[in-house]
Amino acid sequence: MKSRILTATLVAFGLPSVVSPAYAQQPPEPTEVGAAQLALVNLPAKGGTRLTVSSPAFASGADIPFENTQYRGNIFPGLTWTAGPAGTRSYLVIMQDADILRNGAPILHWTMFNIPGTLTKLDRGMNAPPSGAQYGPNIRGASQPYLGPRTPPGPKHRYHFQIFALDTLLPASTISYADLTAAMKDHVLASGEVVGLGQAANDK
Repeated sequence: MKSRILTATLVAFGLPSVVSPAYAQQPPEPTEVGAAQLALVNLPAKGGTRLTVSSPAFASGADIPFENTQYRGNIFPGLTWTAGPAGTRSYLVIMQDADILRNGAPILHWTMFNIPGTLTKLDRGMNAPPSGAQYGPNIRGASQPYLGPRTPPGPKHRYHFQIFALDTLLPASTISYADLTAAMKDHVLASGEVVGLGQAANDK
């Protein structure tokens, strides 16, 4: 806060702003340590068909607002995607942070499966799955709601919001990430992602 006031004062007097916001962080590391383990990499779509994914809260490659993080609000940012090809029965979302590993894998923030194949949008602020859909596992366990970024101090992290169009519905008993990926295998018709950047809430 003090740095923001100082910056504003300098600008008001026509002086160059040399003070960076207190929450500024370094860009992400050039290489994601868990990139090879992302769901998009390990569960390729048949024929490589792509979905275009976006969020109303942030542009691809831009910062995720703090209200969409665990630091402040943990509000779901919303997602929109292009329709899957003929034969799409459901959509599935997997959110991962591959800039850090836990137990040898990217941090699994959130999953939702059996999103009806007629939908191509999850509303901003959503606090329950659409009819027929189900929360999947994350790092906290089975059937967990949206868990936004909680980026530690240091370089920013990339958060991959990955969407998969499937030609099937997954069993309601899908309770682990291993269950999820095993049930998806050979059923992905198309996929895509939007990537947002998370940063630590150190703007005091």
